Amino acid sequence: MTEPDETYRPFTLWARFPLWQQILAGLVLGAIVGALLGERAAWLQPLGDLFINAIKMLIVPLIFSTLVVGITAMRDPQKMGRIGLRTIALYLLTTAFAIAIGLAASTLFQPGAGVEMSVDAPVDAQEAPTLTKILVGLIPTNPVEAMASANILQIIVFAIGLAISLVLIGEKGDPVVRLFESFAEAMYKLTEIVMAFAPIGVFGLIAAVAGEHGLDVLLPLIKVIGVAYLASLVHVLVVYSGLLAGIGRLNPVRWLRGSLDALIVAYSSASSSGTLPVSLRCAQDNLGVSRGVASFVLPVGATINMDGTAIYQGVVALFIAQMMGIDLSWTDYGMIILTGTLASIGTAGVPGAGLVMLSIVLSQVGLPLEAIGMVAAIDRILDMARTSVNVAGDLMVTTLVGQSEGELDRAVYDRPFKR
Repeated sequence: MTEPDETYRPFTLWARFPLWQQILAGLVLGAIVGALLGERAAWLQPLGDLFINAIKMLIVPLIFSTLVVGITAMRDPQKMGRIGLRTIALYLLTTAFAIAIGLAASTLFQPGAGVEMSVDAPVDAQEAPTLTKILVGLIPTNPVEAMASANILQIIVFAIGLAISLVLIGEKGDPVVRLFESFAEAMYKLTEIVMAFAPIGVFGLIAAVAGEHGLDVLLPLIKVIGVAYLASLVHVLVVYSGLLAGIGRLNPVRWLRGSLDALIVAYSSASSSGTLPVSLRCAQDNLGVSRGVASFVLPVGATINMDGTAIYQGVVALFIAQMMGIDLSWTDYGMIILTGTLASIGTAGVPGAGLVMLSIVLSQVGLPLEAIGMVAAIDRILDMARTSVNVAGDLMVTTLVGQSEGELDRAVYDRPFKR
């Protein structure tokens, strides 16, 4: 038996580490290099951009093919309807909890008290989407255009309609179903290939962020960052873990460990939609959720489940009110919860979308929109935390729905975690 070539030995050793450890190493190394290089770390940004572009390349074909395959595999319209209702109900419930936790954290710790900062130029008010507008916008007038523009909600609706039609026509639809099954398998393999470069991409992304944001920007706003991160942690450890343990009778530690790959990618990329391919792999390979459930619940979650964004809205809205010396009434608190929950449905799962939703919430309670310009300086740092919560919520609901439908492989879920 010959010894492996010494040239390839480092790569062999690197490959032995689980993906989450490789990504975490890239994240830590990126933070160190970014802090050392400062603004020069921007030269490393293309590494992250290439990785994000590769992830975005996967989103539309992966969502479309996996949804069609997942729904046609169910062969039961009643089951699909039941899963859909449970999914949406859980997503809306956890979002309401999230924004309430954000409000409570800001009320307790008062991040805006004593902060004196000038506001930038006025920010145009955003109009809250009405329920009618949301519903009408679900139906694509041109499915190809919806795919080209990556309108995830419209893609989901078209994929569900096509999948149901394939089920209803019976054997005549089998050739098309097999085609989508082959295409989905190819997308899974392509996802695996792209994820092999995740540590490099994460290194580039974090290095650029660490180099751009120095202490001069962070120190005046360090308290609001700390409150947002604390509220996010509480939501994950209390609400998500509590639902898994209380309703699903599942060990939440196993869920957290199985979700690590997706959470680290979410934190570094700040994109819920961009993390979707990784979330699908985690749900199936690490958590044992069936492909049918994961392929349905996760794309819906990446579109309408924005718990991290809801926490951010609650924390920042009160931060701005405290900084400006404005007292909010209980009615205002209720309006923030209601508006934040409904607005999250229309939030795109891409970096920076939370700022747009924040303007909706602020305008509903009469807070100055000009203050958004101040928060924008640290938005990327807050965005990484809220995206991680969004993705954690997607995987929690997927796991819970899979358990309730008997489509969770407990042997996979409970197996020892690779170190």
